[in-house]
Amino acid sequence: MSYMQTLHLYQPFELEYREVTEYVAREYKNTFFELIFVLAGKGIQTINKHQLPYAPDKLFLVFPQDTHGFEIHEPTRFFFIRFNSSYITYQPEEWVRKMELIFNTHNHLPGCLLKNVADKPLVRSLIEALQREARNEYPNKNEVVKQLMNTVITVAARNITLQAPLLVQHATDGTAAALINYIHKNIYQPDYLKADVIATHFNVAANYISEYFKKQVGESLQQYITTYKVKILETRLLHTNMQLVSMAEEFGFTDISHMNRIFKKYKGVSPSEFRRNRGAV
Repeated sequence: MSYMQTLHLYQPFELEYREVTEYVAREYKNTFFELIFVLAGKGIQTINKHQLPYAPDKLFLVFPQDTHGFEIHEPTRFFFIRFNSSYITYQPEEWVRKMELIFNTHNHLPGCLLKNVADKPLVRSLIEALQREARNEYPNKNEVVKQLMNTVITVAARNITLQAPLLVQHATDGTAAALINYIHKNIYQPDYLKADVIATHFNVAANYISEYFKKQVGESLQQYITTYKVKILETRLLHTNMQLVSMAEEFGFTDISHMNRIFKKYKGVSPSEFRRNRGAV
């Protein structure tokens, strides 16, 4: 009887350099996040049964509970950055927001995150610096490692920002894609997400912007904004200990009761229940 092996991480983060000539055929699931950089080699990457070739200077992101594996065609050198929820919890707020961008716009399909070609040598240099730090005992080693890790993740988030509009299947023209990108960028600034403000930004009539958005994207402007907020709230509840009152204030809800009502409408449970069950609803 075959089974899916699940791998665990018992510390906030872990770095690993690995040279392989063949990868175990069985796919795995992680209970942690994993960034994988290809230093050399060629083959096939599989995530959730989808396959794409990999090659040097590719950066992949694997989420908890994604099934994944590699088929090695040429001897390959991988560098793995693994981190769990506890690592995320204790990072600066702005950095956590970058992580939320990854969580909520990435499509969990295989493929390199680095759409900006100029970022590939940058990430390679960061990975090589992480390798050096990992194998040496320099002063302030852990602090330097964390800064380098967070920079890699920040670059990944930037690249996902570039492709995020493409993940909305019904955005049929460039203006719709720009609108979606604007919403993602300003989701933490409720005043910027009012229909009249968005209309002014895009130089269109205020009474037309919502109609146009629904026609292009398939749901109303307010519905899309609310759905996206709920997705980010899910991430906060799963991966941080942020207080509910702070979340309500940040996303422009009237109060906690308002946030609870909206969240329960979409998820069927209150934020407190969702956090208590860690999403297992």
